[in-house]
Amino acid sequence: MSVDPETRRALAAARARDVARAEEPEQMLQALARYLEVEPRNDVAWADKAGLLVALRRYEEALEACHEALAINPLRLSAMLHLGVIHAKSKRLDEAEGLFRRILAMDPKQMEARLALAKCLLERQDPEAARGVLEGALRSEPANLKVHQLLGRSFYQQAKWEDFRLEVERFRNLVPASDYLEYECGFENLLRGVMPLGWQQWEARLRIPGCVGPERDFKEPRWGGGSFEGRTLLVHYEQGLGDTLMLARFLPQVKAQGGAVLLLVQPELASLMTTCRGVDLIVPQGDPIPTFDLQISLYSLPAVFQVDLASLASEVPYLGVPRQVPNRARIDERLAVSEGRLRIALAWAGNPNHPRDSERSLPAALLERFEILPEVAWYGFQVGDMGAPTLRNYVPLAPLLSDFSDTAYALNSMDLVITVDTALAHLAGALGIPTFLLVTHAPDFRWMLDREDSPWYPTFRIYRQPKPGDWESVIRDILGDLTEGAG
Repeated sequence: MSVDPETRRALAAARARDVARAEEPEQMLQALARYLEVEPRNDVAWADKAGLLVALRRYEEALEACHEALAINPLRLSAMLHLGVIHAKSKRLDEAEGLFRRILAMDPKQMEARLALAKCLLERQDPEAARGVLEGALRSEPANLKVHQLLGRSFYQQAKWEDFRLEVERFRNLVPASDYLEYECGFENLLRGVMPLGWQQWEARLRIPGCVGPERDFKEPRWGGGSFEGRTLLVHYEQGLGDTLMLARFLPQVKAQGGAVLLLVQPELASLMTTCRGVDLIVPQGDPIPTFDLQISLYSLPAVFQVDLASLASEVPYLGVPRQVPNRARIDERLAVSEGRLRIALAWAGNPNHPRDSERSLPAALLERFEILPEVAWYGFQVGDMGAPTLRNYVPLAPLLSDFSDTAYALNSMDLVITVDTALAHLAGALGIPTFLLVTHAPDFRWMLDREDSPWYPTFRIYRQPKPGDWESVIRDILGDLTEGAG
């Protein structure tokens, strides 16, 4: 369809007004679609559409929109940028890096491309190169929050805690009132075991868009502690499955403060959480929530109770095996083959969607070093298509683990669990099962620094990477301890 210049200008203005008024990306996409029906050769509109689709994580559609824009104008930098982001999300890091560097060669002042390149280099586990890219961004925009975040991440990857602290101080001098800085200070304090100050600072996450998941907009007031006798309190999950399992320990303390306690949890955990003391009703996410008077996130309970290292020590188990176990009989069959042998559970990979999964997971083939151990029955609890180690007496259990009730039942028959930092580790800890936890050189805050035990789980022993990516040393240390124990 051809239009005269005056109509084209009117359409462009209408598109601009539509997009400006739109409150949601979907509305903006509809506005762009209307515009592109009349102006299908507008490369800027196609690039805008690609950006919106990337924001909505609709990457296949975004890829098509990028190609449309670049077919019209091969030098449309915004389309190149979106295409690079799509490649990075798909782990095609070579292609992504090439596009970002091409953009910067054409326009060295492109801040978004510089940040995207630094993020790509961090994904490639090259924090030194990422910092080199960020130096230019720092000179032009020293108070840019995204630059600060990526610099902090580069130091975190290498466990350079003093450099991390100095970067926080540098940014604080430029932006003294920052929720993100408060959140970072909370993280560092928790990492060092400085509680309850760390928990209070950690509450800043609730004021940072995109920092918690899922974000909730309850109208009911937040519970700040104290008695709620005669009222109903909704405690809702935040973050991942492992976090829910870890924080369930505080629910009996909540119940001791008063009335009815509702617990909103991920559906996968609903059956298992019926074994948790202090909860009157489990509500799986997606089900209707009964009327309640007050609400609080699970992750805010440590701040409410002013938890410190001394009060953190938990009696285990604080979760158990539900009465209904879907695959009990089939699990029993696989357990029966190992009568008389030591049973060790294995899990070597976490959630592939976790931003640090490439760091936290290890190749299954590394576990084949355990082959020299005699009289061991190895049980694979690894879910997903993550391969499997070739070990004698290896029994895959994952196909029978339909939910966490099955997993809890099977774990309860294990003598030892060897696992990376994933939900299985937290379940083993909550059940009080001896566990060897494999932790990256830059740990999550809950595992803290330079200690082999965990105040969260008294049955844990922590094995830490001596340097980034060095899982071989971790496996060697575990094998040495198991061999010594067998001797």
